[in-house]
Amino acid sequence: MDFAEQRQAMVAQLRERQDISDPVAAALLAVPRHLFVPGVDPEAAYRDAPIVTKRDEAGRPISSSSQPAIMATMLDQLGVEPGHRVLEIGAGTGYNAALLARLAGPAGHVVSVDLDEDIVARARGHLSAAGAARVEAVCADGVQGYAERAPYDRVIATVGVWDLAPAWLEQLGEGGRLVAPLDLRGMQVSVALQRAGDHWASRSVAPCGFMRMRGAFAGPEASVVLRQDPELVLGLPEWREIGDVLAALDAEPAEVAVDGGEAAAYGPGVSLWLALRDSRCCVLTGRLGRGYGMSVGLVEGHSIALLGGQGAHVAGGRGPTGPGLAAQGHGPGGAELAADLAGHVRAWHEAGRPGVSDMRIHAYPGHAHGDGKGTVIPKRHTTLVVTFG
Repeated sequence: MDFAEQRQAMVAQLRERQDISDPVAAALLAVPRHLFVPGVDPEAAYRDAPIVTKRDEAGRPISSSSQPAIMATMLDQLGVEPGHRVLEIGAGTGYNAALLARLAGPAGHVVSVDLDEDIVARARGHLSAAGAARVEAVCADGVQGYAERAPYDRVIATVGVWDLAPAWLEQLGEGGRLVAPLDLRGMQVSVALQRAGDHWASRSVAPCGFMRMRGAFAGPEASVVLRQDPELVLGLPEWREIGDVLAALDAEPAEVAVDGGEAAAYGPGVSLWLALRDSRCCVLTGRLGRGYGMSVGLVEGHSIALLGGQGAHVAGGRGPTGPGLAAQGHGPGGAELAADLAGHVRAWHEAGRPGVSDMRIHAYPGHAHGDGKGTVIPKRHTTLVVTFG
């Protein structure tokens, strides 16, 4: 079976939820995802969900087939045209490379690189089974790109990156475009960048969430496992000492209401706003309340404050009792953190509730940057300047 009906249903569902160009939709309809995830039930292969395909010794996921929705978003950001030469950083299952090859057409060429030989070998097998002949899967350090086939019209990273590798920018040809899941102080956005004089400027920005790049190019982000069963993990933009946050979360919170609408109406825009304005920002993921989820907040010492629905004890078991958003502070300094967190959210609301699509990112080589407007984020090889609007 080729499961064409399942692909049609998947694409129809995606197009109900987001804008997808006709070329990207046609590629999703043509490339059989189930051939890239053998061992997974074909019906599950066409759900809009990521599929983990490799874990490390500790059980942490390190490779996957990404969620089709974000794949479609990034492919549209990339804008591959017939005849394009494309470099992909992170081969994964080979599925995204097959979609890229479909978009580039018979005159195009796709190079997909990955650090792990076993991942590359499996991707090659999947690509062969799917008849994707115009993809060259290579075992190499993606940080170095792949100079043998440069220059490229498009470069895409399908792994979360903390900084932009100089090789990616150098190997792009005139008018080339780079799309990458880029870290902004612990949060991720998929950004499409093109050259603008002496630097690179964003054409579009979209929310995303990807496994982070491993190896020497990995960023300083830190994950603190607060509890293993049920899982509770605290994400920090970089390592710093914290206190006994787990004990604080068990206590009844001090709650500060946040005016401005339903809790469900607050999306990734407020999380990015917070990350760009307060170094104490954190993300708590795992068993929150009655289910698995994520909450953004502030952490300092033995105290933490998190955003949630009014009356919803984030780390406990009861559901929300109010419709609005609240900052919930835990620990000896929880009330003060909650007040600060609520203040950030109110400022975001007063600024017009800017979302991810309102964000503008400029990437300058080295430590040079523009006129000082916006939030400046120094990296190893580039300096980012982030503004809203």
